[in-house]
Amino acid sequence: MILVLLPAYNEEASLPQLMPKLKKTLSAMNEEYRIIVCDDGSNDQTYAMLEQYAQDIPVDIIHHKINRGLGESSRDLFERASEIAVNGDVIVRLDCDDTHEPEFIPTIVAKVRSGFDVVTASRFAPGGGQLGVSPYRAFISRGANLFMKLFFPITGLEEYSCGFRGYRAEKLKEAIAFYGNNFIQLKGLGFTCTLEKLVKLKLIGANFGEVPFLLRYDQKQSDSKMVSSITTLGYLVMAVLYHWPWGGWRKMYQKR
Repeated sequence: MILVLLPAYNEEASLPQLMPKLKKTLSAMNEEYRIIVCDDGSNDQTYAMLEQYAQDIPVDIIHHKINRGLGESSRDLFERASEIAVNGDVIVRLDCDDTHEPEFIPTIVAKVRSGFDVVTASRFAPGGGQLGVSPYRAFISRGANLFMKLFFPITGLEEYSCGFRGYRAEKLKEAIAFYGNNFIQLKGLGFTCTLEKLVKLKLIGANFGEVPFLLRYDQKQSDSKMVSSITTLGYLVMAVLYHWPWGGWRKMYQKR
């Protein structure tokens, strides 16, 4: 089975674009699938629209009454997927704002099943790229990735900040069993959880791969949810936790 995870906050403009593409792509793969969406306290029609989609395609909805942020939404999504998934399943997480095209899901799934624990859709892999990203945002994004690569070097990985990834179910279940609620520990620091998952999986021996992908920021329908200052603070906190004191997380979490 393929489990698709979507964090959603005020995505009423994006869902009519994304959901039909997800249905088409996943149905064509001729495999059982389930879409798990966390509606993170949306104050528009996101929740009502998801209930409508659930009448036509297999959609599970996690509903937060108030907006809790990406960290808590991600935690709930991955915990739910871990409860449902069995060996051989692939868990794919992508954004709900229509910037991550579902057409890349089959390639991600195939690469996971070729022997990788985590496969990232990468703008920086040969053949990848991005559309609609301002020069300033592109500069910040590239700088952030270089920072992360310096402090958290992971073989096979060039793209650290994109949340469009596939996970082998067995490795994700192992991670959640090992870390418990601390799998996503920095829940209040914006998009830091996107990096934190990589680091936590690396610490328990996951192997990583990438597939090229085109970020379609030109298709973005909703406002950006990222607060750069909070996410930057989160990256700095992670650098401290990973490296200091005496190895930080590297010392704290020894693979069992």
